[in-house]
Amino acid sequence: MLTKIANSGVDSRVVVWIREFLLGHTQRIREGGQLSEGVRVTPGVPQGSILGPLLFLAYVNDIWRNMESTIKLFADECVIYRKMINNADMEKSQKDLDRREEWTVENAMKINPNKSKAIRLTRARVKDPLNYSLLGTLLPEANSCKYLGIILRSNLIWADQVNYTVKKAWKALHFKMRILKW
Repeated sequence: MLTKIANSGVDSRVVVWIREFLLGHTQRIREGGQLSEGVRVTPGVPQGSILGPLLFLAYVNDIWRNMESTIKLFADECVIYRKMINNADMEKSQKDLDRREEWTVENAMKINPNKSKAIRLTRARVKDPLNYSLLGTLLPEANSCKYLGIILRSNLIWADQVNYTVKKAWKALHFKMRILKW
């Protein structure tokens, strides 16, 4: 992480400050009112630290390199997508997934393929299944997914999102009605 930050052109004093922040942390646990001895923690960013999200972004900032597809990052979510015109585009998408595997190995990161899925967004009737794999695991083809709080259906119909929003609005209305005793 420090090498990536230093190579990004950040002032060397900032790199030293971040190094000092990351080194020498200890962790303890409390069980039944007893506090354990401190254990030195060497890798990673202290959990819950205000710098954690920023340092994570600095660490994954080069994940897009060597990609032909578009990649979008939000917190620890990663979406890879592209417009598909023919089978060659599907092959390029799989190559981009393979490149992500290589990046994770090079950067000592882990991806859980069981939390990943493939979705095709189109109104066209397509019979060919999506056959993408990640870390040797075939990604399941989903009919819908939630992205940044919005439910996307593979057939591009918004009924699920509308129903979800209406349900949320009714809950808020009923809550206010109970408080105001309407």
